[in-house]
Amino acid sequence: MTVSRRAVLLGTLAAAAGCAAPGYRGPERLLTIAAGESGGFYLAFARLLAAELHRAEPRLRCVAMPTQASVVNVSLVRSGRADLGLALADTAEAAVAGTGPFADPVPLRAIGRVYENYVQLVARATGPVRSVEDLAGRRVSLGAAGSGAALTGQRLLASAGLTARVRHLRLADAVSALRSGQIDALLWSGGVPTPALGELSRATGIRLVPLDGLLPALRAAHGPVYREVRVPAGAYTGVPSVPTVGVANLLVCAPGLPDDVAAAVTRVLVTRAGHLVPEQAVGTQYLDVRTLIGTRTVPLHPGAAAAYRALHG
Repeated sequence: MTVSRRAVLLGTLAAAAGCAAPGYRGPERLLTIAAGESGGFYLAFARLLAAELHRAEPRLRCVAMPTQASVVNVSLVRSGRADLGLALADTAEAAVAGTGPFADPVPLRAIGRVYENYVQLVARATGPVRSVEDLAGRRVSLGAAGSGAALTGQRLLASAGLTARVRHLRLADAVSALRSGQIDALLWSGGVPTPALGELSRATGIRLVPLDGLLPALRAAHGPVYREVRVPAGAYTGVPSVPTVGVANLLVCAPGLPDDVAAAVTRVLVTRAGHLVPEQAVGTQYLDVRTLIGTRTVPLHPGAAAAYRALHG
């Protein structure tokens, strides 16, 4: 969101906060948020959320946990090793349905749809990859093993009918490999600009490959979980506006998360939205209170649903 939208949002939500339900009154407890990799937006967002949760609800001691992101986060939530997790909507929907990479349905619940991820296929500005078709037979990192980008990347290649020499690297390793020419492209799903990619664009020069041409096949195979978004011009040094694939990010939990905890988290998402935007964010990718409940096939947690009703009627 832009600064002006953020200011308007804060003013609007100040009124909503006045009619919010009472705060969390349960026992003091640790709340763990499974997030993402260093240098990405998942971890930056989770750290902001943890700080705002503790500020609003001092009895909730909150920690943001670095992870490989979506698929791993679902597993951590399922096993009880994390209370909350950030997950791409396509990963979360696959988990609920029990489809690959999940062997059986995962009983996830959603706290809210928190922001839009931009699928970013990154190549060197002077390199050979200029289109999706150029990936054929080339070396590409589709994100860390256990990440949502890995799942989305597999679907992208399948939709394009391409076979590439796939590796699964963490973001920092993928950036280093692209800079040194060990790979020809990397796929990343996150906010814009992602700091690690911003540094690469300044140091080396990058190209973002348009992905909008794959949307019809993606949506035919997997439904409207995917949509077209545009990376704004100038988000990365020397990179023009580029159409790509967007997929929402959900904040998820297990069904057993206590209702009062889920409600407390929801109130913070709504009433502190303007404080949950990392400084480097551009565009309109973050926390829109009008779409928080748009979690599609992943049902809202009852405590979250009750908090939304209390705040908005």
